[in-house]
Formats: sequence, structure tokens, C-alpha cells
Amino acid sequence: MSRYICEIPRSDTALQHQMDALLQREGIRRDSHLEYSCGLFEDETLLAAGSLYHNTLRCLAVDDAHHGEGMMNQIVGHLTQAALCRGYSHLFLYTKPKNARLFVPLGFFPIAQVPELVFMENRRHGFSDYLHALQAQAPCLPGSAAVVMHANPFTYGHRYLLETACREQPQVHLFLLSEEFSPISYALRRKMTEEGTRDLQNLVLHPSGPYLISRATFPSYFLRDEDQAIRAQAELDTAIFLRIAAALGICHRYVGEEPYSHTTALYNDVLCAALPQGGVELHVLPRLCQNGSAISASGVRAAIHDGCPARIQNLVPESTRQVLLSEEAKAARAALAEADAVYHA
Repeated sequence: MSRYICEIPRSDTALQHQMDALLQREGIRRDSHLEYSCGLFEDETLLAAGSLYHNTLRCLAVDDAHHGEGMMNQIVGHLTQAALCRGYSHLFLYTKPKNARLFVPLGFFPIAQVPELVFMENRRHGFSDYLHALQAQAPCLPGSAAVVMHANPFTYGHRYLLETACREQPQVHLFLLSEEFSPISYALRRKMTEEGTRDLQNLVLHPSGPYLISRATFPSYFLRDEDQAIRAQAELDTAIFLRIAAALGICHRYVGEEPYSHTTALYNDVLCAALPQGGVELHVLPRLCQNGSAISASGVRAAIHDGCPARIQNLVPESTRQVLLSEEAKAARAALAEADAVYHA
């Protein structure tokens, strides 16, 4: 009997069914974000499998009858090479706490852990290097505040949140989610944010990097339901944020009330419970309204989607409007116009 590793193509329904059956036996739901999958076979029987989405390793499973035979090592090695071929060298994975020890000999190191999950990367000092870079940009100032936002795009609501934090606290760290997850690129979102906050002298803007987790890439495949996955992500995100807060002297975090997004509302619930335990006070501000409705980035995206840019006039600063309607944002407008959904789930 021969053993070998090969790709499991999306088009091969028989192999896909084998992978689904293996994942199900190991208590794992198939992740909806998979770009490449592989399997370790004995003749035509699938014994182990794993997948990639961008720079994250996902849906890693070994048949229970073959645990301890080094198959996970082979799958991770194969996926690492596949990721390198796609241009990704800094890799991440999420696993259950009971399995984390299996990945340390494979070159992955824990960043943060919560009851449901461990977040790991393949750089021993990756997260500490990130903290040092943040400190080099803005040295620790005790009593500082933080805001984490997508600004997709930057609205008067975002401006109100930042302006309030900057007025009330000596320094505000803005972590702008830098992962590319939207038709509006990070470069455009950063440009809109920078131009909309130039007068806020005590605001420091940081890219979130790979550590403040994006909903778009968070793997929920081994959690029972979507709400549980959202809460686990928020708990993990909070654990990472508290390490950042300790490095930068952050004692306050500002968020807006969330009337539209179920995901963000659950996030806020977790933050409210967890941040004070880490010495960070949570400030939840009422959403800024216009004509009786909360200003929402979703509403701005919907206006672009519907071909009605005049609707954004009272929702965004003039600097955001100019960027959104510029030649630079032409591709983003076209992508929004063709998108199936532009509102929060």
C-alpha cells in the first residue's frame, strides 16, 4: 500500500465528499473560505486533509485511526509549500487548545488563547515584533485610548467617535483594519481616514496587521454555530487587544452602539464583559444620526451600489466624498455596483 499527498480539486466531487466525511468524523465543519485543499491518501482512501485560505491553514484533520503517525506534519509541510508558492510566508492557524501542542514542533507558536481557540503563527517573535513596531510609532502613554474600525468607508459616524475619544483622552490609537476584504481597498480607506482626521493632533493611526482579526477570514469551522463563532472570535480578539493595550498604555476603548450588525453587537457584548477585567474601560457612544437614522457605512456603500452618489452627501465628510468619487476609486465603485450585498449580515 502506498501513501501520497495530492491536491483535492474543487471539481472532483468524489474526493470532496471524502474530505467532507473525514472532517465530519473529526467534528469539523467545512470552512466556506477555502482556496486550496490537499489530502494524504493510502491508495484511494483519504487519511488526512488540510486547506488554505490566503495565509491561514484551515480544516486540518487526521483520521482518528491514524493519529500519532506523523500525518499532520506532512499535511502542514505540504500546505506551507503551497502557501509559499502563492506568496505567503507569514502563516497562521487556529486550533482547539487540546491540539495546540501538536503544532509547536511544526514551527507554529501561540499568540493568544481563549477557552475555544488558540491562535498561532509560524514566527516565534512575530507578535512581539509587531508590539515593538507599535511602540516605535507611538511610545507608551498611560491613560491612552483606542478605537478599532473598518472605515468602509469613513463616515461622519467614524469622525464623531474619534473626535469624542480625542477630546476626552490624551492620546488615541486608531487601528484601521488593513486586511483586504472589501471592494474599497485599504489604501482608499486609509486615505479617507487620514484626510478626515487631519485636525485631530493626538490621533495615531496604525494598520491592524494580521493580529486584530477580520470577520471575513475567521475560521468558524470547528464551532457549533455562527453566534458561538462570533463570540469566540471576539474573545480571542480581546485577548490580543489587551496585550496591545498593555504595550501602549491604553486604558480606554471607544466603540459605537450597533443597531444594524448582529456580528458587531455580539462583539460589543464580549468587549463589555472582558475589557474591564484587563484594566480597560469601555466607552459605548450612541450612534450619530441623520434624519432619525444612524449613519452607517453600509448606507454609503448602498448608495454607490444603487448609482445614487448624491445620497452620501450628509453621511460622509467632503474628503471622503471626493475620494469615493475620484478616478482612483473607479474600480471600487464598479465592484460595489456589481456586488450582491453591501449591508452587514
